[in-house]
Amino acid sequence: MRRTIFDLDVLRTFVTGMELGNFARAADRLGRSTSAVSAQLKKLEEQAGTPIFRKSGRGLALTDAGETMLGYARRLLELNDEAAAAVHSVELEGWVRLGLQEDFGETLLPDVLGRFARAHPKVRIEARVVRNVELIERVTSGKLDLALAWSDGTLTPHCDRIGEVPMRWIGSAAVSSGWDRASGEPLPLAALEAPCLMRSAATKALDAAGISWRLAFVSPSLGGLWAATAAGLGITLRTPVGLPAKVRPLMAEDLALPELPGLGLVLHRAEAESAPAVARLAGLVRQSVSDVLGEVARPAAVSAVRMARQGRG
Repeated sequence: MRRTIFDLDVLRTFVTGMELGNFARAADRLGRSTSAVSAQLKKLEEQAGTPIFRKSGRGLALTDAGETMLGYARRLLELNDEAAAAVHSVELEGWVRLGLQEDFGETLLPDVLGRFARAHPKVRIEARVVRNVELIERVTSGKLDLALAWSDGTLTPHCDRIGEVPMRWIGSAAVSSGWDRASGEPLPLAALEAPCLMRSAATKALDAAGISWRLAFVSPSLGGLWAATAAGLGITLRTPVGLPAKVRPLMAEDLALPELPGLGLVLHRAEAESAPAVARLAGLVRQSVSDVLGEVARPAAVSAVRMARQGRG
């Protein structure tokens, strides 16, 4: 049996195109012509020995084999980049202070810290998981080197928007909310203590839709918010990132709730020119965010396809 050895350069083009949602953009990002990118994708299908893409309207979508290939391609590239960083930056030393939202504490932080520590064992990392306001204050005052925060329109001198996440109404996975808009009763809202970006987004959306609401539960922590929501004390507003199994996104149309916009993610840096250790950690954060957002987008895409099929039926 012939051994298949995938070309990492081809895999990087494949992953970049899927993350950007467009292979023409991938060509620009990677400094290649569109014809060169097309040739690489053809080579990938030849190496895989099975179709990776299928036609979907005017564009392309992944086959089941393509979905599998994408997951393995990300892992292969991560390991390659980690090995390269470990070999070329073995003497990297210093201290990096990272801050991020509670939502990413379990979904992103362990992966980032583990990969960074393996590649750079001499670098000390201090991580702080806090709310948006504190993240911005700490990075602007120099108490954090990096901060991954939700976008509330605040721009620091050195920041980059690195993604967007859909906001969703969240309810219990086991208990019905018991709320019906037709009843005229105010919607029971569970929220974090103010100031909270998503609490403000929830009340603004409800007010604009003419839906009355009441604060049924207020928590200083995300863990408390999840407990209250899982118990059916109220409906909350968050993103699909880091949702525990005891809660679930609600279909806005089912409860006659307003649709919600996306929420940007911004990586703030304390300095324009980061130290090598900080720059390396920032790169890992970007990659992990891309992976998390890819996982979030996949169920939404599947749900959209199912709804379309049901509509046709």
